[in-house]
Amino acid sequence: MRRLVLLRHGRTEWNDSGRAQGHADVPLDEVGAAQAKAVAPVLASLRPVAVWSSDLARAAGTATAVAAECGLEPVLDPRLREFDVGPNRQGLTAEQYAAAHPEEYAALLAGDLDAIPGRETRDDVLRRFLPALGAYADALDEGETALVVSHGAALRVAVPAFLGWQGDPGESLGVLANCGWVVLEHSASTWTGGVERWRLTAWNRVVTP
Repeated sequence: MRRLVLLRHGRTEWNDSGRAQGHADVPLDEVGAAQAKAVAPVLASLRPVAVWSSDLARAAGTATAVAAECGLEPVLDPRLREFDVGPNRQGLTAEQYAAAHPEEYAALLAGDLDAIPGRETRDDVLRRFLPALGAYADALDEGETALVVSHGAALRVAVPAFLGWQGDPGESLGVLANCGWVVLEHSASTWTGGVERWRLTAWNRVVTP
């Protein structure tokens, strides 16, 4: 069995205040740093052989804490970044965005992301994210585990696509908590006649106090 563990970054002040982050380089706040410190030994117990991370500060800071507990150095990969939300959305709450840019906000609600300047679509994110996940999966030998540190919205679209689910089922998955993680395992199943494939075995696991 091979295993990929996909971790959302810890909390930032912008998370706490409801401000859209996108590609903004927002660091962890005190709570987020504590979350990363708490999750680190739990994930280290899985004995990962590698830690890959988005290069944005909130993910990289989380990855650094986890990798240190594992005796590893994180490898930063910009392909793992969050959706780019566009310059007009970045740093604003939903209410502020609706007031400042009502036409863009209406397009967002209608799902017309192409009408929003600088905004990435689901397909844009998948074009960069899926090759990264595929490369990480191919790099694992049998019995190995690796960690991937990324962002909530990006993971919600990338995981179903990586698993080959049809359509756009990301909205059917619960929102990942800060420092919540996902487990994907590649193994055979008697249900599929012994065919080996990647499967979702856990979604939004968190450290409990």
